[in-house]
Amino acid sequence: MPVEQFDVSGPFDFSDNLKSLDDFRQTALDTRPDLQAALETIEQSQTNHKLAISNGSTDPTFSGWYTYNSSNNNPNGIQTIGASVNIPLRIFDHNQGEKQRTLIDINRSQQTSEATRAQVFSDVDSAYTLVESDIALLKPYKEKYKDQATRVRDTITYSYQHGGASLMDFLNAQSEYRAVQEAYLQLVGSYLNATAQLNLAVGREVIQ
Repeated sequence: MPVEQFDVSGPFDFSDNLKSLDDFRQTALDTRPDLQAALETIEQSQTNHKLAISNGSTDPTFSGWYTYNSSNNNPNGIQTIGASVNIPLRIFDHNQGEKQRTLIDINRSQQTSEATRAQVFSDVDSAYTLVESDIALLKPYKEKYKDQATRVRDTITYSYQHGGASLMDFLNAQSEYRAVQEAYLQLVGSYLNATAQLNLAVGREVIQ
């Protein structure tokens, strides 16, 4: 998108109402697509293992018969009925290799899931630390330094206009006021970048 068509709206400010780290971690576990994909891979591996076990099992076969033999010399054996059960003995399990392969896949998927989980926590923790640090720096500016710089500037300006301060004092007060304002705006910008990183780490917008 061209720069002239890119527009961002919203308050250029910060909020010190930050939830606990555990809340953001839990939200990330529920929403991060890479972690969800890893968990689905575990389920798929477990399903494949069950299928391998099923394919390697043997089922007994049942059969029955009925005969009518009028030429039988035994008058009690003209009609016969019978049944049989066939249970295969698996001396060699030809599916054992597939069972072992699916077990290895399950273990690999679980390790991948744990590694992804650790990466999720690392991403969230790092972004959360940046947001927390920016808030700690911004609070004294908002609560003290900005108002203090404004009062000093106004006082020196009034004094200069009435001959009680020199031009150098006036210029220094203006410079210090602008330095404080600039530092505050830079910190707000850093805070907004950190919150964007935290939203990305969590997997959805948790801080607006």
